[in-house]
Amino acid sequence: MARPRNPLGKAKTEGRDQKDPQRFKKRAEPSKNGPLGAPPDWMGGEQRLVWSTFQTEIPWLTESHRALVEIAVTIRARLTAGQDVGVQALNLLRQCLGQMGATPSDASKIAVPDGDEEDPDEALFKR
Repeated sequence: MARPRNPLGKAKTEGRDQKDPQRFKKRAEPSKNGPLGAPPDWMGGEQRLVWSTFQTEIPWLTESHRALVEIAVTIRARLTAGQDVGVQALNLLRQCLGQMGATPSDASKIAVPDGDEEDPDEALFKR
C-alpha cells in the first residue's frame, strides 16, 4: 500500500518543497472557474446560513462544486437545527466534504496550475 501524501503545509514546514520542488509544484490553490455564488432560491434561512459558512470554511469552492455544496448544506442544516440525522446522511456529508477537499487529507490533493507558468507543450501547438 502506498504511503499517504504529505500536505503542502507540512512539506513547507519541513523544507521538503525546497528539496524536491517538482513533487509539490502542482499542489496549489484550485483554479477559479467562477465563484460559488449565492445559494439557490429554494434554500431557506438556516440553509442559507450554512451555505455562507461553507463559503467561509472552504474558500476554494467554485460553481463546479454547487451540486455537492447543496447536498452538504441540506444535511448540515439538519444537524444545526437539531434534527435527527442518520448514519447514512452523515456518511454522505463526509463524502461530500472529501470531494470538495474540505478534509485535511483531501485538501492536500487539490492542485491547480499557476497562471504564470507556461505550458511546456504550448510551443508544440502554437500556430
